[in-house]
Amino acid sequence: MVRRFADEHELARAIVERVGPKIVLALPLGLGKGNHVANALYRLAERDGSIDLTIFTALSLDPPSGGSGLAGRFAGPLAERLYEGVTRLDYVVARKKGALPPNVRVIEFFLQAGSLLSNRTAQENYISANYTHAARYVVESGVDVVAQMVAPSEDRAHYSLGSNTDMTLDLLPVLDGMRTEGRDVLLVGEANREMPFMGGAAALPETRFDMILEGGEAEHARLFSVPKQPISTVDHAIGLYCAALVKDGGTIQIGIGGMGDAIANALILRHRDPARFRAALEALGNWPESIEPETEPFEEGLYGLSEMFVDPLMQLIYAGIIRRRTFDGKILHGGFFVGPQSFYRRLREMEPELKERIAMREISFINDLPAEDRARHARDRRDARFFNSAMIATALGDVCSDQLEDGRVVSGVGGQFDFVDQAFALGSARAVLMLTATRNGGRQSNIRWSYGHTTVPRHMKDLVVTEYGIADLRGRIDRDTAAAMIGIADESIQGSLIADALAARKLEIGHRPQRWNSRQTLEAALEPFADVLPAYPFGTDLTKDERLLAPALQRLKEHQGDWPAMARLFYRGLRGEASDAHRSALGRLDLERPRGFTERMTRALVLGALRVEDQRTGRDGK
Repeated sequence: MVRRFADEHELARAIVERVGPKIVLALPLGLGKGNHVANALYRLAERDGSIDLTIFTALSLDPPSGGSGLAGRFAGPLAERLYEGVTRLDYVVARKKGALPPNVRVIEFFLQAGSLLSNRTAQENYISANYTHAARYVVESGVDVVAQMVAPSEDRAHYSLGSNTDMTLDLLPVLDGMRTEGRDVLLVGEANREMPFMGGAAALPETRFDMILEGGEAEHARLFSVPKQPISTVDHAIGLYCAALVKDGGTIQIGIGGMGDAIANALILRHRDPARFRAALEALGNWPESIEPETEPFEEGLYGLSEMFVDPLMQLIYAGIIRRRTFDGKILHGGFFVGPQSFYRRLREMEPELKERIAMREISFINDLPAEDRARHARDRRDARFFNSAMIATALGDVCSDQLEDGRVVSGVGGQFDFVDQAFALGSARAVLMLTATRNGGRQSNIRWSYGHTTVPRHMKDLVVTEYGIADLRGRIDRDTAAAMIGIADESIQGSLIADALAARKLEIGHRPQRWNSRQTLEAALEPFADVLPAYPFGTDLTKDERLLAPALQRLKEHQGDWPAMARLFYRGLRGEASDAHRSALGRLDLERPRGFTERMTRALVLGALRVEDQRTGRDGK
């Protein structure tokens, strides 16, 4: 019989009484962690060194710190506003400080991107794993307790796994088997009314749980949100190319972030204004001859199959694009979700008929082709386009998405390799790996001749997309692979890549790319389409001032170290008086009335970047 607790510390003591002082605690990836339960167990272990606590999890979300300089001035107040009421994880705070007690260990198979590159504890205790294998590793770790945030039904007879069916549904039958063998393993729910109640397989009867925490702060804790980032011109170009790869009647998977939003925006443009979509695509050019671009509106619609159910997919549902039903009547299957507050609110308030067509399922169903009714699932997943982002790609088709070549982990493999593997298994599917051609304001290429780490090896190369075009690599010989990749690289590296390919005997002497690619040409090509390629097509949690500042500060960040570019911004910021809108934005950074030489220089740089963004987007800056 389920035991209910109003106090997390009492619940934590009850867990120790049941399973003993050696505890392996499994927490879901991302949003669905039982934060209050985890914190109570952590504090118990912190006070009592005889308790041995291992936490096995992934993507431990934590609000961004303000930092220093301009980034701190921008992010500090934003973080305070967006994350007020979010329960931070004590083990995350301690790990950042290097202060985890010796009797507490945290193992993760996916890290919050880029946040732990210098953290020795996190790097030492990272486990590299495909998403489909993670549940197996949890079991092999000796799991005793699974603690998850759940959404209560009105009568408290059912509790929904909400945001995270991904690993929990895969673990439940294994936990049942362990109990049959005499192991005492606990499923602990942490009720939160902010969590959207998802039905179907996600809704479990109360009897499925051993313990439930309900009432108090936990029941109304604010959900961790991921605010919208501005979509850059580069992301919009990638989105346009990707949208033209999607077949009507097909299947789609996309992730969170600017590229995911850009793909959704481009698909909606294609659906509502196909002529304008075609014009933007033609302005970009550089389309591969091997692929026929898809530019017509969606008559049959798409089916969504995505490990991560994200806001761009929600936008496609409400735009009438994701509407094709599978044999079980669903239009979308997802494994977990995380997004902005507007996304959670929409799920909570969604009309029941539409909500019933969205199913949260186990990751073995999403990321793999189920063995049962395999042919039927393959028909459901026809013409799939699995879009995933990457960091670096080589000219011969290797792709790196999770780790630096010195061994430090940026994020994790997650489901990327799973979806590449599934794309090859399905036949009509394509795995699309997206990356920007350059970083650091164009000073460093993301297309290399070689790189010291690989996430997806070149023998599984498929489609690679940058802002300069699409490289169709599946089944291509090395000469054609190298030529295609050089064709979507930036002009700053194209010549060097050709030289490397010639030295390796991979290209004919005299090879020239189809065109020389530059950021200036790209921005000029898309400038006439600024009205349909906005920075925030789906809204944002940012204020008006913050919406102006975000792309301008991103531009400044990209130009760091590029002194000619910084000088141009500086002098542009010195000319003339700031507009009312710009003065308000500068005030948000406490730069309207600068104090001292450094702040005057900073003000000029920010104002210059704001004016460049006005020109790019067609704003009048008033």
